[in-house]
Amino acid sequence: MSSLPPNLNALENLIDELKQLPGIGVKTATRLAYFILRQPEDFAHSLGESIQVARATLHSCTQCCNFTEQPICTICSNANRSDEIVCVVEEPSDILAFERSRHFQGKYHVLHGVISPLDGMDESKLKIQRLQERLREGVIKEVILATNPTVEGDTTALYIARLIKSSGVKVTRIAHGIPVGAEIEYLDGATLGKALQNRVSL
Repeated sequence: MSSLPPNLNALENLIDELKQLPGIGVKTATRLAYFILRQPEDFAHSLGESIQVARATLHSCTQCCNFTEQPICTICSNANRSDEIVCVVEEPSDILAFERSRHFQGKYHVLHGVISPLDGMDESKLKIQRLQERLREGVIKEVILATNPTVEGDTTALYIARLIKSSGVKVTRIAHGIPVGAEIEYLDGATLGKALQNRVSL
């Protein structure tokens, strides 16, 4: 039952729509709704238009499945980047994080999710088939699995690793452990466990 005053159906509908955004609960959706309503009318029109233009203009890159305005994104079409190493990520936003690090000069592949039966996501809904097609082209020598260190992320990485193991392509997983600059006494057991598992020789 809604806690809003009566005769505010438009506001309730706006809150319901905002609640569908990831990580947005009722309280945050309510705050966002009131924020939007307090702005000048041009703000709402500009926001709506930006969403419509993005939906109409952006589509999946035919190579890596990242969002792009061109058939092939700027990373895939960059001849200075290696075609032999592909980093597999969950979402397009993960690419931005890797690009900020400036430590990766290969190409990417976006899954657009992870295997999560509770959320109705199985392997058929991810961009795994396109990854297999890229591997069959014979150019890729290494696949780096960079899914998040969650149960779903690990499950997805393991599934993909088993799927492409027979192809002869090297499969690696990004290391998980102690963040740079962190103090050990404040870390949780799971993080320390990953750090021990991923230890390296000096």
